[in-house]
Amino acid sequence: MHYTWDFATVLAYKVLFLRGLITTLLYTVGTVAAGLVMGLAAGCARTFGNRLIAAPFRLYVEVFRCTPLLVQLVWMYYALPVLTGATMTPGMASFLTLTLYTGAFYAEIFRGGIAAVDKGQWEAGRATGMMPVMVFHRIILPQAVRVMIPSFINQTVTQLKNTSLISTIAVADLVYQGSVVTAATYRPLEVYTAVAVLYFIVLFPVTTFAEYVERRLGAHKA
Repeated sequence: MHYTWDFATVLAYKVLFLRGLITTLLYTVGTVAAGLVMGLAAGCARTFGNRLIAAPFRLYVEVFRCTPLLVQLVWMYYALPVLTGATMTPGMASFLTLTLYTGAFYAEIFRGGIAAVDKGQWEAGRATGMMPVMVFHRIILPQAVRVMIPSFINQTVTQLKNTSLISTIAVADLVYQGSVVTAATYRPLEVYTAVAVLYFIVLFPVTTFAEYVERRLGAHKA
């Protein structure tokens, strides 16, 4: 079968693609920032809290890590308003779900990074008369961050790709705009090729930077 590619027709809708890409990036940046805060709180609670404090955070982490993101989005948008009576717009449901989802993964990254620091560092800090909070801030956290950075970058890359799912509840991200253009042009091959190229243009520099950071940190450890 011979197929004639026609990108000119699709490029006439470049403004829609740009709007979708901006929406995708805004959701990525916003949910990563909020997820970092959520992850730090959950990671610290699981690391330093007693069982009573850590238990609900562990439940949160496991629920969001062990269920599909698409299911979470649909549940948040359709089921949560029924249970609570709260009004939930597609944008609100998307932001909340993506934040909680990535926060659960960031929590484990925080917890793993802190656990990777030798316990002797705590003892050395306390031996100098520092309070536990100061030991954590001045000694433990700087070392833990070096362990966490590659995982943080990789999770952020994953988060950008995860935003493609918010199109399923009618958020006008890049994938959603692609479906709009497809309906207008009947050129799905060209449209989704363009969408894939735009994702690649954004993600390739980030993944390259992640590999660079991992090499640098590996060389430092050596």
